[in-house]
Amino acid sequence: MSDMFKVQIDNFMARIVAKNPGESEYHQAVKEVAESLIPFIEDNPQYKEAKILDRIAEPERVMMFRVAWVDDKGQIQVNRGFRIQMNSAIGPYKGGLRFHPSVNLGILKFLAFEQVFKNSLTTLPMGGGKGGSDFDPKGKSTNEVMRFCQSFMTELQRHVGPDTDVPAGDIGVGGREIGFMFGQYKRIRNEFTGVLTGKGIQWGGSLIRPEATGYGATFFLEEMLKVKGIGIKGKVAAISGSGNVAQYATQKVHQLGGKVVTLSDSDGYIYDPDGIDEEKLAFVMELKNQKRGRISEYADKYKVTYVAGKRPWGVKCDIALPCATQNEISEEDAKTLVTNGCIAVSEGANMPSTPEAVEVFLKSKIAFGPGKAANAGGVATSGLEMSQNSMRLPWSKEEVEEKLHTIMVNIHKTCVTYGIEDNNFVNYVRGANIGGFIKVADSMLAQGVI
Repeated sequence: MSDMFKVQIDNFMARIVAKNPGESEYHQAVKEVAESLIPFIEDNPQYKEAKILDRIAEPERVMMFRVAWVDDKGQIQVNRGFRIQMNSAIGPYKGGLRFHPSVNLGILKFLAFEQVFKNSLTTLPMGGGKGGSDFDPKGKSTNEVMRFCQSFMTELQRHVGPDTDVPAGDIGVGGREIGFMFGQYKRIRNEFTGVLTGKGIQWGGSLIRPEATGYGATFFLEEMLKVKGIGIKGKVAAISGSGNVAQYATQKVHQLGGKVVTLSDSDGYIYDPDGIDEEKLAFVMELKNQKRGRISEYADKYKVTYVAGKRPWGVKCDIALPCATQNEISEEDAKTLVTNGCIAVSEGANMPSTPEAVEVFLKSKIAFGPGKAANAGGVATSGLEMSQNSMRLPWSKEEVEEKLHTIMVNIHKTCVTYGIEDNNFVNYVRGANIGGFIKVADSMLAQGVI
């Protein structure tokens, strides 16, 4: 990169940091995109003159509100709720709700910013948004979670709707929480509409939605490997996390002939050299989805290695799917993966690799699928759920999975189109950023200065 571009990036980031102090995750996400887009924008002056990048980096609307609720002991608890409506140039705001103690404005702005590009890549008419609360569902009773969700939606309902903003789930927000929030929205608004995605099948949900992010990341991985003339069959995979995304990434890798040897949670990871098959995965799903237990219980049951306080990136593998949380792969982790022979990384989580880790992957010329492309399957299937809600028609599992697969193949093609470099190396980071940007930027130009 030329010195001129470095100066432009530094000046742009100085403005972002000054306007958004202390929001390190947001700064990281914006800089990663700016490094790809500023040279591209220099060659396309219509975007520069209209200050499209400055406008995309500024949320259209930010809501922050108090969420008071009563716990099982009759004590009043107070949490903070958020909704970031980032960009609506190509459709209603769309993006998940995260319930986790780490939630703050900086994290949600990073997620909403990434969501704009991710949603654009799907080609579906969805803008970008994100929201959530610093509420922690862990250790709470079902009644406490219900009372919190009802209080949260009592405020959020003012700002969302099927043609305005359609939230979904994220970390800490699964089918149970979506159900409680949907019920409260319906109670207050007296309408049955597709205001949320990730709903139950019996009341407007879509088949394959729970599987979609994990399946999509695996489909994207499969396409990256095809460029190398190989497949997933026979490959050893390291996967982090043990929630929804990790579970279904494990299932799809297994179905495609790969062997998943790790899963993790915030306490540590398990290493199963024999691989996690359907029977073992069923145990994980019951453990995590119903019993809400710890992954160490897997090691106790199957007599395999459990490593406390660590992430699984030291395990030798051919492919890696980080499916836990942001910045979980450090520079050292990335070097270890490359040294151990890893040939492809597909991000199931949002920004799970630090900038230094991404640089290691790109310099090593391994196939690296960034989250805004690789994990877009979740929001893509949310978009398909919105379509089904609008038509009042359900689609079969096979129909939805086929549409999801097609979307992920097309996202990969877009990344190749804009990310191809010398010696046919595909820089998927650059390809995803530029490919996601163009549709939003052209729409913003067409709609004037808003």
